[in-house]
Amino acid sequence: MRHALTKILPYSVDQMVALVGDVEAYPDFIPWITQMRTWNALTRAPGVTQVDAEAGVGFKFLSERFATRVLRDENQGRVEVALLYGPFRKLSNIWAFYPDPAGTRIEFSIDFEFKTRLLDALLKANMNSAIERLIQCFVERAELLYASPKA
Repeated sequence: MRHALTKILPYSVDQMVALVGDVEAYPDFIPWITQMRTWNALTRAPGVTQVDAEAGVGFKFLSERFATRVLRDENQGRVEVALLYGPFRKLSNIWAFYPDPAGTRIEFSIDFEFKTRLLDALLKANMNSAIERLIQCFVERAELLYASPKA
């Protein structure tokens, strides 16, 4: 399943790349991420970093772990996430950030499929609200970290 969303926030591209690229902080502001472990951090080029990250997620009916490779490119204003392992058959998402007169235009896209049909059906049924809630977590975190927009 593919989903895309565009949103404009009153923060700089650099602030948004830093926020989204800081996967170790996700348990601090995304309620269903219960833990995060990272390894293999490296700098691929000036302004381009990569890290592997395993997230523990928990919902009322489900507890899972999955791992991704996260590429943060400050030069291009992008954060790309690719599946390493977990309950997904496929998972990739891209956060692209572009300067906008009001701050930053965020283009978020995700493409995923669970290995089990039940999980796939559950998330597909709630996809729009799940993506909106995820983006709202990042909006609230930006408001907390960057009280002064476009600083």
